[in-house]
Amino acid sequence: MSDSKSRLDPNNILKANGGDGNGRVTQNTILRSLPSKEFSSVFPALELQELPTHVVLNEMSEPIEFAYFIESGLASVLNVMQDGKSVEVGLTGSEGFVGIPLLVGFNSSPSRVVMQIEGSGFKISAKDLATVLSTCPKLERSLLRFAQELAVQAAQVAACNRLHEVDERLARWLLMSQDRIGGDIIRLTQEFLAHMLGTRRASVTVAAGMLQKAGLIKYSRGEVIIVNRKELEDASCECYAAIKRQSQSWQNEAKK
Repeated sequence: MSDSKSRLDPNNILKANGGDGNGRVTQNTILRSLPSKEFSSVFPALELQELPTHVVLNEMSEPIEFAYFIESGLASVLNVMQDGKSVEVGLTGSEGFVGIPLLVGFNSSPSRVVMQIEGSGFKISAKDLATVLSTCPKLERSLLRFAQELAVQAAQVAACNRLHEVDERLARWLLMSQDRIGGDIIRLTQEFLAHMLGTRRASVTVAAGMLQKAGLIKYSRGEVIIVNRKELEDASCECYAAIKRQSQSWQNEAKK
């Protein structure tokens, strides 16, 4: 067994201590929600993979060889222009999945998906995913629902990037990131933040300085510490609350 990946035995995972109450050690929300029968069907096809910062999970216009159930860290969905410039249109952590086009039979990605904060995930081949989905209706439904949540993100972020100030967008992005990775420390570079927000590094510096001066964050090279989340929510534009509200509404509907 290598350090970077391991084929997992579902029987061992089902017997493990902790996890979701059924002995499952996975942190991925979608996998944790599966009925035992589907869980046991899916896991033999999964491979645990370390996902370093900047590793590309899906490349724009390229065939999708693997999908990923994110366990930890943060994956960013980027729209890339012809001149190489990019802007983030979606985020996913342990609540989500990378490889959305495969769910409806498409084999290429319209966007680049890259790890912006290192973590790990369960990798599954496109072929194995198609086989699994044919016998796991709850998994298929959960993945399609997640695709809708990601679409809401993309639409809201597009409006956000056009209509709101950089400091408001930065506050929104930090809140969304913290929701997905937990903890108060978010490690990333100024240059990467500029890519995420679709703006210049100088603008990120000014925006971060404003939030720091207000006592909401501490910002140093390669690291942001959230000091006052409640006030950071107040400093954010309406987009953070709008995305969260719609996601929560759909989750409540799904429970009925």
